[in-house]
Amino acid sequence: MKNLLLSLFLALPGLLAAQMTVEQQELLRFEAQMHRDTAALKILLADDLVYIHSNAYTENKTQHLHAIASGDIQYLSMERQEAKRRTYGKTAIINGIIHVKGVFKTNPFDVNLRYTAVYRKKHKIWQLCNWQSTRM
Repeated sequence: MKNLLLSLFLALPGLLAAQMTVEQQELLRFEAQMHRDTAALKILLADDLVYIHSNAYTENKTQHLHAIASGDIQYLSMERQEAKRRTYGKTAIINGIIHVKGVFKTNPFDVNLRYTAVYRKKHKIWQLCNWQSTRM
């Protein structure tokens, strides 16, 4: 039910989503990743996404959505501890710290990451264009 509500919320960009900050939409993206809500992620991720994991593995949007949908990567918890934003028109950069627990294939992970996320505002939604994280 939560996945459906998140997807419906994001499908109405002219209403509530337009009033959300990029930090709030980032938290929605983390929720969508944890709940494997690929319908919501299709909206929150830019078509030209570059997603660089902390082990240097790099995915595009299609690959990242497939990894989540297939269960190859499962995000069990994503707790943002810090986020500092800089905005340049319709582009925002967030530098933050996040604690992530999950499973990649059969290998569990529990990591603190320092990350840089680049967002572009398109049709009133902040879409993730680039993610890069480093283990702390």
